[in-house]
Amino acid sequence: MVGPVNRVVDVLVVGAGPAGLAAAARLAATGGGRYRIEVLEREPEAGGVPRHCAHGGFGLADLRRPLDGPGYARRLVRAAHGAGASVRTGVSATGWAGPLTLDVTAPTGLERITARAVVLATGARERPRSARLVPGTRPAGVLTTGELQQSVDTYGVRRERLGRRAVLIGAEPVAHHAARVLRRAQVDVVAMVTEQPRGPRRFGDPAPPPLLAGATVTELLGRGRLAGIRVRHADGRSSTIRCDTVVFTGDWIPDHELARAGGVPLDAGTRGPAVDGSFRTASAGIFAAGNVLRGIESAGAAAAEGRGAADAVLRYLSGEHWPVSAVPLTAEEPVAWVAPNRVADAADARSFLLRVREPLTRPLVEVSQDGRLLHRGRLLGTAWPHRSVRLSGGWAREVDPAGGPVEVRATV
Repeated sequence: MVGPVNRVVDVLVVGAGPAGLAAAARLAATGGGRYRIEVLEREPEAGGVPRHCAHGGFGLADLRRPLDGPGYARRLVRAAHGAGASVRTGVSATGWAGPLTLDVTAPTGLERITARAVVLATGARERPRSARLVPGTRPAGVLTTGELQQSVDTYGVRRERLGRRAVLIGAEPVAHHAARVLRRAQVDVVAMVTEQPRGPRRFGDPAPPPLLAGATVTELLGRGRLAGIRVRHADGRSSTIRCDTVVFTGDWIPDHELARAGGVPLDAGTRGPAVDGSFRTASAGIFAAGNVLRGIESAGAAAAEGRGAADAVLRYLSGEHWPVSAVPLTAEEPVAWVAPNRVADAADARSFLLRVREPLTRPLVEVSQDGRLLHRGRLLGTAWPHRSVRLSGGWAREVDPAGGPVEVRATV
């Protein structure tokens, strides 16, 4: 049996979404052609989730021009190619053969690629109905947001196959995008259901669906085709909503399988690789950026993290030492997670992202280590579970590298 083809590159980027492509473009352009940069993407096309998002809202944060998702993805791909990075599609990283060596399956066969540095930019995925443990039969008409967008915007599926009455499970921005997609397909959106005690603002939707807050879907009804859903309300009563389509939205988890297989430590809160402010993991030479870190942020935010990781990779290739240890950050309820979630050195004195589990109005955030208060400040407005808030990071300079974990808590 013929073994895998062995190759060597300087930087191997796994994932060609916004973070991976932005990292590759920055590495290739800033490296001045000194380094061989290769990007692996298991999908047939590069671009990540934005490829399937026909709506606008992309590009302003980083490209300074309004774009739809496919247009934004194309620009990132062109930038990576134009800078000199190699972007390979239909190629899957299947496992690790060493600390910085990946086994790869490509259309041409098996490969084993060794790099001086690896950037994990594998993104996030939506949890389907089965992962959310919603009981009932397995009827047609049950979708995730990604499946809906591909059905309508990529394959042109219309009302005849999608259904006539739809319910959205979730009330975050992506749920409102899903409502617009359904309306384009001439499907009536009869309700939006969220377990949160109240819903956020309606994100400019001129005709928002009726919102059921504090409600939980307890069962899917129907055989062959969805006939309805059973809902338990906050007051304990139950009701049935008649529908033939249900779309589960917004429950994103990091696509962390490759990181976990390589022994890269994960953060308990984000469920993604634990990183410091330079996007370094606890495994020397392995960086992580984008939505693999904590589920979902905007494409522009993921791309910015990719560029930040690229700068750190270039410093590492130029001889910057890898930190021997780092102090972990722990999130105390109702804080769901904080990212980055390790403090390794003074370079980590930058802003952090914080996410809560329930709506909090003007929460007071405290950061402490071993009983010593490092930061205390009140956030403006309401912190929502679906949207991160930024926490200034000057306090990171005061972290004792020999001390215990840094605790982040929020109260109202």
